[in-house]
Amino acid sequence: MKKAPRAQDQTTDAPRRRPTINDIARLAGVSKKTVSRVINASPFVHAETRERIQAVIAELGYAPDPQARGLAYGRAFLIGLVYDNPNPQYVVNMQLGLLDGMRGSGFELVVHPCDRESPTFLEDLRAFVERQRLYGVVLTPSVSEDERAARLMAEIGCAYVRVASVSLDAPEHMIETRDRLGGREAAGHLADLGHTRIGFISGPPSFRSSHERRSGFEEALAERGLTLAKSHALTGGYTFESGIERGRELLAMDPRPTAIFAANDEMAAGVLQAARQLGLEIPRDVSVVGFDDFQIASRLWPALTTVRTPTREIGRLAVERLLGRDDDERDPKKRLPSLVVRDSTAPPPT
Repeated sequence: MKKAPRAQDQTTDAPRRRPTINDIARLAGVSKKTVSRVINASPFVHAETRERIQAVIAELGYAPDPQARGLAYGRAFLIGLVYDNPNPQYVVNMQLGLLDGMRGSGFELVVHPCDRESPTFLEDLRAFVERQRLYGVVLTPSVSEDERAARLMAEIGCAYVRVASVSLDAPEHMIETRDRLGGREAAGHLADLGHTRIGFISGPPSFRSSHERRSGFEEALAERGLTLAKSHALTGGYTFESGIERGRELLAMDPRPTAIFAANDEMAAGVLQAARQLGLEIPRDVSVVGFDDFQIASRLWPALTTVRTPTREIGRLAVERLLGRDDDERDPKKRLPSLVVRDSTAPPPT
């Protein structure tokens, strides 16, 4: 490999000038455009050229200035996370994943909570993107499932990626979480333990994930000759409080379900609380399965059997796709739902 030329030494008396992209291009013997591609982790640069440019960058101690780059491109080097989600742990895990994917890119993260039911939802979203001069946004459920939001991003020329349980857009705009598979995992586990009288607590109807998780659950039960009774399928709100309320309703039935699948961990934790309030023991009297495998799942007592969705990994992949950095995408299986068996499930009482 051709060795990068050394920058000329400067006297210790004169203040050192901040190196620029022009300096990098001149010393590496390439164009500014090629340097820009390397800085932005584009795959379309020959390996030897990339190494030469990176050597010059390291020698000069060059660091991109996001504000200056924003002025040059007409947008700030900011990525927006847009969400309307009642589960704070989901938002935290998604943020961590986005920050993982942005590391070393020169981009910063800004967060925009919103309310899809608000009459000013689209107006507020447009104002957020334009005021911050965002390079792009990651839309998470349930905002990602709203076609109006995707159309708005296209209309104002803002790059976007949608995270959703099913594919809703072109591949470059989508990360699909395939929640239906997670519902199937939960049903298979409970059925294989011998449960036939099973309760289900869904999330809000406005979330596509609520329908996908239920559909997968019922499909897998049907394959085993089982059905989900209408009286045993209740609607929750993806919150701890709704898990308590719906859990008490299911556990007050006669005969009560021997197992309950709650469509997220917050509601499953609420079911555990409801069982304690009614003097029931988990899993001796009733088994409980959640969905997400957030930190709370392993900290409950008993520890929660749940369907793991790798939210942090999904966030990393979403922002890398947004920035065009996912050409060497990791194993897709790592972002699919998978069952984590802990202490909250057992065969039904005899």
